[in-house]
Formats: sequence, structure tokens, C-alpha cells
Amino acid sequence: MKPFPCSLLFCVSLLFSDVAHATYHLKAGDPQLKTAQSYSQTRHNAQPVLRTPNPAKTDSPCRSHPLDLVFIIDSSRSVRPAEFKKVKIFLANMADTLDVGSDATRVAVVNYASTVKIEFLLKDHFNKLNLKKAIARIEPLATGTMTGLAIKTAMKEAFTEKSGSRPRSGNISKVAIVVTDGRPQDQVEEVSAEARASGIEIYAVGVDRADMQSLQLMASVPLEEHVFYVETYGVIEKLTSKFRETLCGLDPCAMGHDCEHICINSNASFYCKCQSGYVLNADKKTCSPKQARAEVVEDSCKCEAMLVFQRQTQATIQQLTAKHILPVVSNGRQIEHLENMLGRA
Repeated sequence: MKPFPCSLLFCVSLLFSDVAHATYHLKAGDPQLKTAQSYSQTRHNAQPVLRTPNPAKTDSPCRSHPLDLVFIIDSSRSVRPAEFKKVKIFLANMADTLDVGSDATRVAVVNYASTVKIEFLLKDHFNKLNLKKAIARIEPLATGTMTGLAIKTAMKEAFTEKSGSRPRSGNISKVAIVVTDGRPQDQVEEVSAEARASGIEIYAVGVDRADMQSLQLMASVPLEEHVFYVETYGVIEKLTSKFRETLCGLDPCAMGHDCEHICINSNASFYCKCQSGYVLNADKKTCSPKQARAEVVEDSCKCEAMLVFQRQTQATIQQLTAKHILPVVSNGRQIEHLENMLGRA
């Protein structure tokens, strides 16, 4: 029975090894991230700090923002068939995460190697079932890695109104996610800059032997939020939760707010409103009852002025009577006597 503790210890060590591997890119000290971070410094003066997803947030109420989303996937010779299947699982998982629809998120896929193939456009699939079937039909192209050409094709052909991209006036975010495991065989810096300038937000995902400097040149800033690296295709699907946090807007009002009455969602933020009969205070959070405003009505017959004069006269009579200047008689006699006194004066 002595070997049993050793066997148990061995099993526990394997378990912790698996857990550690599953959290590959979430630890700040992970050497897989250090390479990406060192290259990030060439476009950032400060040392990038990669955000660590909060597990609690991924289970929180989520509102997927409408997107025009284009995946640009590398299927060159270095990507083995089994690895390419992992990429398609990642795409399918992403489809499950998003609100897919004509008025919600539209998805397209650009497949590339030495050549570029648009697998389907933003206007082609407006429900998850058809979208996932289309993803399952994608086949690798093999040979080279023309990443720059793929980004240019996405910009010129996939992100167009003709292909289903919505007009800029609609304020729909344009997002491209590039997945590659190698070094581009063409230039990516200039075409990526052009794509970003046109309003496309670029995320770059590097796998295994991916060139980190090229990823950094492709991605939008801040780089710590747009450049990712995973060691193998076997764990790429774990990036789904990361992109869910990034692309899916959490409901600020559902997460907690300090509005006294009503919380209104506004993109990734919120603002406060008051119930009927109340006004918002200067702190933009609390409410106070509306004050009734006195309306000024012009006294055309001067009745109000007469009443004021009568009140002043009564007050004067009371003062004079109290000083025994006027006799204590009826008000009418007092007024007459007061008039006689004024007349004699």
C-alpha cells in the first residue's frame, strides 16, 4: 500500500499542470506574453499591461454590440489540418457568443495563404445555424502567407456596402480579427495602417511561430488590448471568452449603478433620469421634486394695488388707535376722522 501516496501525488501534479496550461495567456509573467509585450514597446512608450479577463464578468448580463466583423484566417502550409479544425471551432464559438443578424452582428470570413479567398460575405448569413454551417465548409488553401494581401482584400472587398457592410452613418463598428501562425511574406504595415485609418479596428492573434513584430504592426492601439499570442492551436478556442469580454458590451445598469431613480444604458456607459415630477440634480444622480412656478398675471383693473392700499390703511389706523390719536369707533368713522385730520393738516 506504500506506493499509493506517490500515485496520488502524481495525479494531483498532472491536474495542476493541466490547469496551469489552460491559463496560458492570463498570467502577467507568462513567457508567451513577454515576447508580444517587448514588441509592443516599439509603438507604446509605456510597458503594456495586458488585461486579465474577469471570470465573473463573462457570466454577467451581456449585450452584444452590433458589429461588421471579418475574420482573416491563415490556412498556409504550416497550419496542419487538425490545427485548422481548431481555428474553425474558435470561429464557431465566436458565432455562439455574438448576436448574429441583419440588424445585429454580421460576420464574414477571409481565408488566405499564397492566395486570398473570401469564404462568405457580411450579407450572406444572418442566423447562427447557417453561419456555423458555412464555417464548417471552409477548407485550407495551403502554401504561402500573404497576410498583407488578405488585409487589403478584406478592406477593399469585405468591408464594403455592396458586400453587406453598413454605412458609416450608422455608427456600426468595423472589426477585423487576424489569426496567423507565421511571418507574412508581404508587407503588412502600410496596408494595416490604411485599414485602421478607414475605421477598421484590427485584432491580431498569433499562434506558435507567429512573428510578434508583424502582429504588432497590424493591430490597433492600445496594443495590450489588440495583440494576443497562444502557444498552440489546441488552446486558441480559449480566446473566445477574451473576445466575448472585448466585443460584447456589458450592461452597466445591470452591473450596478448609483442613479436614485432610473438608469439608462448608453453604449458602454450609463446616465441617470428622474421619474415624472422630478428634476435631476447637479450631481447627475439624485432627483428633487419640481418646484411649482408662480405665474405673473397683470392686474389690469389695479385691484391688487387697491387691496394693498387698503391693507396699509388698516395697519395705519390700528397704529394710530393704539396711540390714542384716533377715537375708538367703527372703521368707517375712523377713516372719516383720519381724512378730516389730513384735510385740516
